[in-house]
Amino acid sequence: MGYSKEQLLTRLKELHIEFEQYEHPVVMTVEALEKHVGHSNGALCKNLFLKDKKHRFYIVSALADTKIDLKILAQRLGFGKTGLRMAPQESLADILQVPLGCVTPFSLFNESARGVSLLLDQGLRIKEQCLFHPLSNDVTIAINASGLDKFLNSIGKPPVYVDLEDNPPVGKDQPPDLAYAVPSDGLIVPDNLEKSAASIVPEKKGHAAADTKPEVKAKTAKEANNLKKGSSSNSQGLATTFNDPEKFVEEILGKISDVVLSEVNNENINQYGDQLGSLVSNNIRKHLSTEMKTIATLFKNTAYTDGFHAGVCTQVKK
Repeated sequence: MGYSKEQLLTRLKELHIEFEQYEHPVVMTVEALEKHVGHSNGALCKNLFLKDKKHRFYIVSALADTKIDLKILAQRLGFGKTGLRMAPQESLADILQVPLGCVTPFSLFNESARGVSLLLDQGLRIKEQCLFHPLSNDVTIAINASGLDKFLNSIGKPPVYVDLEDNPPVGKDQPPDLAYAVPSDGLIVPDNLEKSAASIVPEKKGHAAADTKPEVKAKTAKEANNLKKGSSSNSQGLATTFNDPEKFVEEILGKISDVVLSEVNNENINQYGDQLGSLVSNNIRKHLSTEMKTIATLFKNTAYTDGFHAGVCTQVKK
């Protein structure tokens, strides 16, 4: 069972987040809500609960007058014009654990919704206050962007603000600008990278561990041969990176440093000034998100493989 509105409001108070509270009859639309809270200083907001073809979920929270084209948004996330649609109603109860008409960023408070990706309209940041239902649509709270950010950070969901009306080109040399927002537990991996991830066949019951041989898909023929001989013999190149935590971290830091150094130059400093930090941060996400997740997957698979061999050696010694 999900959290109640009382529990959410208590949490906001514990975090010392200021908000104004408005009680009203149950409402299902922005238009209906306006009749009850239109007199407040808060900006009316709309919230969409979306689903892609691979059953990954998204909440999009925006100002009521922001235009959102789902076809364009789907392309910006990286899966074609028809890859995004409204989530089925049963998902509200199963994932968000809120009634119909109660989808807001606060829905992520429930543990079952932590894998849902949240995209926030950048226009929310310039409003004095924004209006959201706190898990129930018979009450509305007015909260500023700073307070919303504090709440989201407290539950491990750093806020992501984007221009939802933007329509950047997407092509071979222009990757989807919002690909980093795709939930990590359902990562879209290009075919050539997907094939590089090792997959191990689970041990069958009735067989000793020493008789079980993992089936591994390797990135190259050379890596495949090394894995067949045993991961301990694979001591060069990327394989070394993936079974050595220190080198794995250095690999990631090196790639991030390369992006930072390429962006922080006199030309960009003069052009973007105080906004340079945001530019660099966005470019790190844009250029490294998929690559970092792929590297992490390979590291995980190497750990599985090494763990298997370590287990075999331990049993043999005994």
